[in-house]
Amino acid sequence: MSLWEQTRRTVQDDIAAAAMDLFVEHGFDAVTMDEIATRAGISRRSLFRYFGTKEDLVLRSVAGTGESIAAALRARPRTEGPWAAVLAVADELESAPEWDPARERAIGRMCVETPALRARRAEKHQGWVDLFTPELAARPESAPVGESAAGAIAAAALACLDVATDRWVAEGGVLAAHFAQAVAAVRS
Repeated sequence: MSLWEQTRRTVQDDIAAAAMDLFVEHGFDAVTMDEIATRAGISRRSLFRYFGTKEDLVLRSVAGTGESIAAALRARPRTEGPWAAVLAVADELESAPEWDPARERAIGRMCVETPALRARRAEKHQGWVDLFTPELAARPESAPVGESAAGAIAAAALACLDVATDRWVAEGGVLAAHFAQAVAAVRS
């Protein structure tokens, strides 16, 4: 990655972080692009050079999550079955030091309650299937049925994540526990 690309990515990350702070504090619909530009310390015009919509700002962090999950799946032992790996990664992510349950739940609520974000999140998840499928297909338990089965597992796991997120936003508790319950229902 060139220095220009690294700088651009850093600026985008900083802008998205400022926007997320505002969204968590005031709610998605209450925040304007002007307020985001002010919080980020840039002009409105500069903001639009980096992000076309508020939805793009929220989903910047969601896209990075998909890459983090794929890397975590890649790091799991290859002897572990695909479902075991998916469940282990969910536990790892939620126990990571940077995981802030209150903030993540607020972001989850925003994604669940805002129709445009919910639709865009579904689009991102479709891209995640492509990220996760090779990682799940490389596991021995997947070998007899191949890439199609791994893609189905990835898609089912993301459906389970959506259900778990909805429950977590509504009821609280531990996201990984809600996810494990959804996975158990699909697997039974």
